[in-house]
Amino acid sequence: MANTPQSKKRARQTVRRTDVNKARRSRIRTFLRKVEEAIASGDKTAAADALRAAQPELMRGVTKGVFHKNTASRKISRLAARVKAIA
Repeated sequence: MANTPQSKKRARQTVRRTDVNKARRSRIRTFLRKVEEAIASGDKTAAADALRAAQPELMRGVTKGVFHKNTASRKISRLAARVKAIA
């Protein structure tokens, strides 16, 4: 358990940041799920629109420290390839 005033404060801040990051990660996953569902339905325009909406959200997650830059880039790249492959 935290003993010093500073470590107690850090523990409080960690709880707050964890909640914020959890909400942010959940929001990003929702955008990704919309892209996945559009790909599964086979609707290329809906998938492209969903991907266009998801890209800035993923990159915002990178700037906020929720995701690593390469992780977001990899996800975008793979989704874009799958959207492009829809007949």
